[in-house]
Amino acid sequence: MEQHLNTSSTQRTERALAAIEAAGDEGRRIFTRVYRQAALQAARAADERAASGITLGPLDGRIVSIKDLLDVAGEPTTAGSVALKDAPPATQDAAVVQRLRAAGCVVIGKTNMTEFAFSGLGINPHYGTPGNAHDASRIPGGSSCGAGVSVVRGMAEIAIGTDTGGSIRIPAAFAGIAGFKPTQARVPRDGALPLSYTLDTIGPLAASVEDCARADAVLAGQPWQPLPARQVAGLRIGVPRGWLLSDTDDAVLGAFEQALAALSGAGARLADLALDEWLMAPARLQQDGTLSAAEAAHIHRALLDSAPEQLDPRVLARIQPGRSIPAPHYVGLLQARAQLLPALDAQLQDVELLALPTVALVPPRIAELEQSDAAFMAANARVLRNPSVFNFYDLPALSLPMGRAGGLPFGLMLVGRRGRDRELLALAAAVEALGCS
Repeated sequence: MEQHLNTSSTQRTERALAAIEAAGDEGRRIFTRVYRQAALQAARAADERAASGITLGPLDGRIVSIKDLLDVAGEPTTAGSVALKDAPPATQDAAVVQRLRAAGCVVIGKTNMTEFAFSGLGINPHYGTPGNAHDASRIPGGSSCGAGVSVVRGMAEIAIGTDTGGSIRIPAAFAGIAGFKPTQARVPRDGALPLSYTLDTIGPLAASVEDCARADAVLAGQPWQPLPARQVAGLRIGVPRGWLLSDTDDAVLGAFEQALAALSGAGARLADLALDEWLMAPARLQQDGTLSAAEAAHIHRALLDSAPEQLDPRVLARIQPGRSIPAPHYVGLLQARAQLLPALDAQLQDVELLALPTVALVPPRIAELEQSDAAFMAANARVLRNPSVFNFYDLPALSLPMGRAGGLPFGLMLVGRRGRDRELLALAAAVEALGCS
């Protein structure tokens, strides 16, 4: 975890840039932009500070990739779309990019994503689809599809993604790394092209929970303090048996039960919970139109009027229905959500965490989903189902690698209490220490 301290930031940046270059076309599918000269300059500055005994914080000199929907001053923010390649350049960096630079990070480039962040699979027909880091024929997970791959393939040490329905946790699970979605209010979203005002969050993907915690402190604008030591023994974990474990691959269920056995063996107190009334409510309420579709249709209304043909047809098919969602339905969703948040909170009073599979399936092959709209939509719904529930409820959640499913990394999702992000990170670090991945 601290291996990065053994070599200089400049050396590590040169290796990361070489890894991107050596990947050839695949490197260009993982990154939409590479900031070679600026990255090397930032790395050399970090090394000079280190030689003088100066540090700017917990990420000083660390190599960070950022998702293609975050503003960088002087260039258009394309958000995985060719329709925005000639958009006016950003006048300033996104708030989180400003914080990363101020913390001494080496921003190495922008990672590819699903167009407008509107899919959990990671397929992009405009810029190409990065292959899964463990099997390039399979999806990387989205929408932050280049983010997880950039970390596993040594092109970045930490990746910054966004998560509206699972778009940090899904690619983290499929990459076999940690991915943290904070409580929404924790990290500012200024300068991040939105998908949903109500549901969007910004957070890190990294090889360890500690690196996620360090990045979270920078993104949240908080001084770094080491995570408090917590133990798995005595930890009260709720397991939501029911809908979120249905329609799940046998390999994933098997890996999940092994993870629960490891937790129980370490002294955690597991309790099966019947939460379907609350966990199924978001899908039930949004059958006639989703918050994300309604808000995305507003955000991209000018483009939908002027050049819808430039969009990925599968993204367009998800945004377009948002234009006809009645205002009473949309307002009703917001009001129902406001009532449901405290209702689920009350059901979680006796546990410290929920545990469930991050994703219900092993990543499908890219070719199968590119060839069939029906297969694409079915897989997208299954991939998003588990993580999206906790965006609706604005609960912090983290995907942690814990074993393998079908020969590929399995993501164990841990869900905490709203606003108790550091507590969730500390508990996740204790679970991570079991070493089951």
